Amino acid sequence: MKRILENAVSLIVVMIVLLLIIPLNTFLVDVMIILNIGVSMLILLISMNIKEPLEFSIFPSLLLITTLFRIGINVSTTRSILGNGGSAGAVIRAMGDFVLQGNVVVGCVIFLIIVLVQFLVITKGAERVAEVAARFTLDAMPGKQMAIDADLGSGLINEQEAKERRQKIQKEADFYGSMDGATKIVKGDATMSLIITAVNFIGGCVIGMVMGGMTFTEVLSAYSLATVGDGLVSQIPALMISTATGMIVTRAVAEDSLNIDVTKQFLNQPRSIMLTGAMLAILLVLPGMPKLQLAVVSLVLMLGGWQLSRRMEEMAQPAQAQTGEGTLRMTEEEQLQAAEEENFKDINSVYSLINVEPIEMEFGYSLIPLVDEASGGRMIDRIVIFRRQYAQEMGLVIPSIRLRDSSSLNTNQYLIKIRGEEVAKGEILVDYYLALEPPNLEKEIDGIDTIEPAYGIPSKWITVDKKEMAEIYGYTVIDPLSVMLTHLSETVRQHAHELLNRQEVVRLVENMKKQTPELVEELIPSLISYGNFQKILTNLLKEGIPIKDMETIMETIIDSAMTVKDIDTITENIRVALKRTITRKFCEGGSMKVVTLDAELEKSIVTSLTSGERGMYLALSPDVMQNIITQLSDEVKKFHELAQSPLVLTSQVVRVHFYRLIEQFFPDVYVLSFNEISNNIQIQAIGNITL
Repeated sequence: MKRILENAVSLIVVMIVLLLIIPLNTFLVDVMIILNIGVSMLILLISMNIKEPLEFSIFPSLLLITTLFRIGINVSTTRSILGNGGSAGAVIRAMGDFVLQGNVVVGCVIFLIIVLVQFLVITKGAERVAEVAARFTLDAMPGKQMAIDADLGSGLINEQEAKERRQKIQKEADFYGSMDGATKIVKGDATMSLIITAVNFIGGCVIGMVMGGMTFTEVLSAYSLATVGDGLVSQIPALMISTATGMIVTRAVAEDSLNIDVTKQFLNQPRSIMLTGAMLAILLVLPGMPKLQLAVVSLVLMLGGWQLSRRMEEMAQPAQAQTGEGTLRMTEEEQLQAAEEENFKDINSVYSLINVEPIEMEFGYSLIPLVDEASGGRMIDRIVIFRRQYAQEMGLVIPSIRLRDSSSLNTNQYLIKIRGEEVAKGEILVDYYLALEPPNLEKEIDGIDTIEPAYGIPSKWITVDKKEMAEIYGYTVIDPLSVMLTHLSETVRQHAHELLNRQEVVRLVENMKKQTPELVEELIPSLISYGNFQKILTNLLKEGIPIKDMETIMETIIDSAMTVKDIDTITENIRVALKRTITRKFCEGGSMKVVTLDAELEKSIVTSLTSGERGMYLALSPDVMQNIITQLSDEVKKFHELAQSPLVLTSQVVRVHFYRLIEQFFPDVYVLSFNEISNNIQIQAIGNITL
């Protein structure tokens, strides 16, 4: 039984194909017609009750099967009509009698209207919508992928959620691509119905008059009834399937099922409903209009709209009461402020004001609901997620972030401070979405022009109702809280080396003592002090190298400190030991695109190294330095079209000195040495800097 259920669809398709060959008696034909109508109605109802198209992802394949089923039924009914003198079962006869009602011309006109409505209106419209949706869905895929990567990088989602969202994007693209082709099947089905109807009528007339000896009136009576009935029992299910197709491909901006969305959106417009009733009431003055019908409909609309308006006003009253509570709360806050001022009269309390927080974030008044947990703000929860992900990725625990409101900022502004000083600033609109412009913008959407604060991408603030359309146009749409969190996470990543203080280094060492106490005892303080250990970790974090593999770092320091005392040299040795980590961080898909240095330039850099009080430093001429910066600026532009950070590849001796030369000009460019890359990686040089 289980094996039969697993192969049920295959068996059904085989049976449908057999309908094209095996003659059926009228009883089985009636069963097939009733089953066709039931399945079509079921598909229509499902398409109206789903929230998003992927809930009914089998629809394109189902569309092909139902179309084949209808064609099989049409072949069986045609065989019965032409072979049995117009008799093709009770369903066709009942449908023909009901529609024709003794008038062949009227019945044929009604049948043609149904076919043309399906062919010219529903099918043609669904075909166009499916084509546009497929193209826009494919164009929007890169932007959606960027949004997922941004959320993953800022800690808003984990790897599993990112994988699921990527799979959903791929499924959407495949679904709309399939629907684009499936609508052609619906169009062909409508055309085929007209041809089969003509064949039934013309073939029936020829058979009846030539072979059956019937008069033209008898032929017209017998075969017109069967032809119209057959066409209707075929076209009514086809019309329901076509309607379902249109509903599926037009569900792009739906939030719930069609029934709920229609009810909700109509009931939210009581004034429009009352105005419609009033306009219908005006039509009562026109002579000849049906007074009773107009009066009833007009009165129902105006009373219904008035009742809805009253209900909305009643729902708004609790919100006003909450506003009153907010005013009372402000009074309580003023009392707390007065108590705080009284507390600072004690000079010892003033010392708390000179403490410097590692990370601070200040907000304007309008942004407080995004932060305040009592108001439903999720800022703190998202920061916790980011701190956990960053610790897992980089091996550094981000300190607590101080969140506070500030009256000195504009209502929509926020400020990020590191060690008490401003390092980043941004402005967001709470009731809007930020739409990042795609690289190849085909169609622009209306909005407020701005610049995305974290990456400097040209963007627009758009209203909520334009969100889905912006995604179709290829924009990457981000909510305000995610914009702020992304900016905070990128700022923390850039300044992570400043957050690693001596106290945090001691914590990291103490944590290692629990795992490998002998290793820590051998390293600190006999070979290296806490201060120099902090400098090494800071050097790694400054260039985005994770310090999570603390055991490898400590072992490398022990091996190097025996013969080398220079911090930079020890750091370079650690980077070589962490080559797998570095390769994983900067390599995509087994290949790496880089900019290289000419051999003569590297030789010139080596010869210009000069020893000073703080170690080796470069003593290049200003002209050579300017030439290097200019060339690198041109090469970095090539990475803008690639999904990879700008990389410069040098020898190990030159690496650290070249990095220090360019870091103030190109803080986002990473400098790696050949020894830091795994051997199985394919390196592609897309540029070269010469002397």
